[in-house]
Amino acid sequence: MTIAAHSFKGKTVGVFGLGRSGHATVDALVRGGAEVLAWDDAPAAADKARAEGLPVVNLHGVDFATLDSFVLSPGVPLTHPEPHWSVKKALACGVEIIGDTEILARELAGTGAKLVAITGTNGKSTTTALAGHVLASAGLDVAVGGNIGTAALLLPAPVAGRVYVIELSSYQIDLMPSLKPDVGILMNLTPDHLERHGDMEHYAAVKARMFALQDENDLAGISLDDEWCAQIAAATARHTSLSSFSVNAADATITSDGDTVTDTRDGSSVPLSQARALRGAHNAQNACAAYIIAHRMGLDTDQIEQGFNSFPGLEHRMEEIGSAGRVVFINDSKATNADAAEKALSSFERIYWIAGGQTKQGGIDTLQAHFHRIAKAYLIGQDAALLADALEDQAPYVICETMAAAVRQAAQDAATDSSDADELAVLLSPACASFDQYPNFEVRGDDFRTCVLALDGVRQQTRVA
Repeated sequence: MTIAAHSFKGKTVGVFGLGRSGHATVDALVRGGAEVLAWDDAPAAADKARAEGLPVVNLHGVDFATLDSFVLSPGVPLTHPEPHWSVKKALACGVEIIGDTEILARELAGTGAKLVAITGTNGKSTTTALAGHVLASAGLDVAVGGNIGTAALLLPAPVAGRVYVIELSSYQIDLMPSLKPDVGILMNLTPDHLERHGDMEHYAAVKARMFALQDENDLAGISLDDEWCAQIAAATARHTSLSSFSVNAADATITSDGDTVTDTRDGSSVPLSQARALRGAHNAQNACAAYIIAHRMGLDTDQIEQGFNSFPGLEHRMEEIGSAGRVVFINDSKATNADAAEKALSSFERIYWIAGGQTKQGGIDTLQAHFHRIAKAYLIGQDAALLADALEDQAPYVICETMAAAVRQAAQDAATDSSDADELAVLLSPACASFDQYPNFEVRGDDFRTCVLALDGVRQQTRVA
């Protein structure tokens, strides 16, 4: 059941976009007492919604001056490459344009519930899941959703003490004029979604709105590991409490060397050595952000450590499927380009690497600094030969074509490895899109999991909820 949007009682609200979150938005508004005019330009979506009894009205023919609010699906262009036709109509009539996460924020006001909001170019999904897990494992009443998993208005209704841990994309922040999180986190900023934001300056400005309305009673957690975030941190510190974090800068409030997370305010620390789902420098940054959230919510270091250690990770993102002796099987199918695969390759010392599919621009040339870690590569998919060319004279490889063959050969080779390495990784981190063999990276990761668990002697990794 959706959250009832009581803050819109008696108002007339237009809704464009009838996907899963759009359906939830319409239901929440209707249950809250609003008159709703819902539409989607995709005939199938509009027909499906109409058949389900939603108040479907063609917004092309509606006078937007009759609307009190207009709720836009975050996937619909707000500014670039040009505003959607519905946005132009709303702007012309001076109607506020908001998203479903804005409705959630308004419903939380005055309830005693807390809002933790997490954004950034990379790592926000893992950090959201990690923070939610750490808080829940310590016994807090936690609801996790937004851009990850559950749509905002499908979360449990707000009550005093409940903590909402919400992942926000830049698109969602663009549609949240009243965003004022109790804790706001900015992970990092690199060029992304510029077709929607025009340039990095606008993209960064949208992300910075996370903190625009915060005051001294709120907390901003901002990375110092890129210049864009460092600039936002300096500006934000003028009007709200700031906990900076970094895996590079010693002058940050919270730091990590990959082995521990350290709070420089009092010297306390949380080890990461037993947190198997938090391998690599990128996950050290995620752990720093989650520490800031947990500390703010009153957890001590023991509780945070227990949460880190029991975190199962996200599916298809450095996910440990199982092990056989010193061999671990890692599903990183989400790594659909070289930049993403670099994080996985840098996290293990000796790797039996499964890669391939449809290469992205630049191929895997940027990964050369990590080729020495590759004991052998097992190449699959349509561009296996291109990856073979990049690996020639750099690392041993074999073209396997299929996932089943790659997993089988990699497991056999790893089992007979004569090195003195403490751990060997059979790693699926394809550095390529999946569409030549699979409909998406999730199906590719599921196939890897099936192949691994079919091997003799593999002990499946238990996922702790």
